[in-house]
Amino acid sequence: MAPPRIIGGKAGGIRLRSVPGSGTRPITDRVKEALFNILGPDIEGATFLDLFAGTGSVGLEALSRGASYVCMIDTSRQAISTIKENLRLTRLEQGAEVLHMDAFAFLRRPPTCAFDFIFVAPPQYKGLWEKALAALDTNPTWLSPSGTIIVQIDPNEYKLLLLQNFTEEDRRHYGSTQLIFYRFKLSQDTTATSS
Repeated sequence: MAPPRIIGGKAGGIRLRSVPGSGTRPITDRVKEALFNILGPDIEGATFLDLFAGTGSVGLEALSRGASYVCMIDTSRQAISTIKENLRLTRLEQGAEVLHMDAFAFLRRPPTCAFDFIFVAPPQYKGLWEKALAALDTNPTWLSPSGTIIVQIDPNEYKLLLLQNFTEEDRRHYGSTQLIFYRFKLSQDTTATSS
C-alpha cells in the first residue's frame, strides 16, 4: 500500500510517513477524499479531534484544509513519533496538538474544548469504536452542539448503537471501509410545547 498523502489544501500532494509495523489501519486516499468532500467548507476554522491518530493523516488533512485546531491522540510511541515527523514534513505544526495517551483516559477527563468534529478509527475487530461512542455518550460535551462524530470501521463491525445523546445520521460504504456519522439528538425541550 502506498504511503498516505495530503490530498487538498495548503499541504496538498505531500506524502506522509507510515507507522512501522501492522498495528495501525491507515485510511485510504479514496476514503479520506470522500470524507473531506462530505465535510466540505465546514472544516475551515473548525476544531478537530483524532482519537486514534496513527499516522496523523486525517488530522493533518483537516489542518491542511484550514481547521484552526487539531488534537491527535495515540497510545503508540511509534505513532506519536510518526505524527510529529509528518507535522514537520507538511509544516502544519501551527494549530496542532499531539498527545501520547490512551483515548479512553482522555475522554474521561472534563472537556477542555468542544470539538466540531471527532474522528474515531481504532484498531479493527476489538469493539473499540463502540467503547469510544459509549465514552462520548457519557461525556457528551466533548462535541460542540452542532458537531459531528465520524467513525471509520470495517462494514462487518457495524451494529446499531442505542445512545442517549447521539443518533446515527448517515452511513457511507467505500469497499472494505464504512464511515458512520453521528450528531446530537434533537433536544426534547425544543419539541415540547408550553402549556
